[in-house]
Amino acid sequence: MDVSFLGGPRPQRGIGVVAPFDFALDRELWRWVPDDVSLHLTRTPFVPVEVSLDLARLVSEHETLGDAVRALNAVAPEVVAYACTSGSFVGGVAGERAMCEAMTRAGGVDAVTTSGALLAALEELGARRIALVTPYTVSVTQSLEEYVAEAGIAVSGRAFMGLTRHIWKVPYRDVVEMAHRAVRGEVDALFISCTNLPTYDVIPQLEAELRIPVLSANQVTMWAALRQLGTRAVGPYQALLDESARRGPVLPEEQEGWA
Repeated sequence: MDVSFLGGPRPQRGIGVVAPFDFALDRELWRWVPDDVSLHLTRTPFVPVEVSLDLARLVSEHETLGDAVRALNAVAPEVVAYACTSGSFVGGVAGERAMCEAMTRAGGVDAVTTSGALLAALEELGARRIALVTPYTVSVTQSLEEYVAEAGIAVSGRAFMGLTRHIWKVPYRDVVEMAHRAVRGEVDALFISCTNLPTYDVIPQLEAELRIPVLSANQVTMWAALRQLGTRAVGPYQALLDESARRGPVLPEEQEGWA
């Protein structure tokens, strides 16, 4: 069959993704990516440690990041994203910046991390007081609070599960329940942490129920990486991706023709 009329494959734009060895949500990352962008994933080496601050430090060592980025260089991504929240906040704000610098040195391209993307997303939304949902233990959750506090972000409520493994198996209903427990009083946004925690389909639902922007680890990672390419993440109606969603729900008296 003559397929010459197709003209060959379209030019490829790529995002390199460095994920921890136990990352299980590749498919969720792809759901935020437009058709003309490809993801190229690699993982850090296995270490026999459960989810903890120790694991966060091990999977974010600069040598490990450099090796991962050099492996991605063969496919020439335009930006590299480190897709791990705890691994990118465990060293504080300065540690996150140093990680980006280490990845850039190894690959010669722009680099983003999940925790750095979170701060950029909060700035984009003008959010200064947030609620947190995490699957982590208390010590890892406290480390996240310290990270955002260092950036001038106040945490007014939180809910965490205390998990040390198999986080990708948490059902959506548990994420929604934790979100409602975490949001207490006036907050500007909710952040659902951990790139291994499924969130894609619950974000619009939670924004409608809670009446605030909802951010998640995978969402902000893809948003930041795609923004570096000069393009936008795709997804259902949500505040980070659609400026019209930042005005809050439309009340009946604000609707055109209401009387």
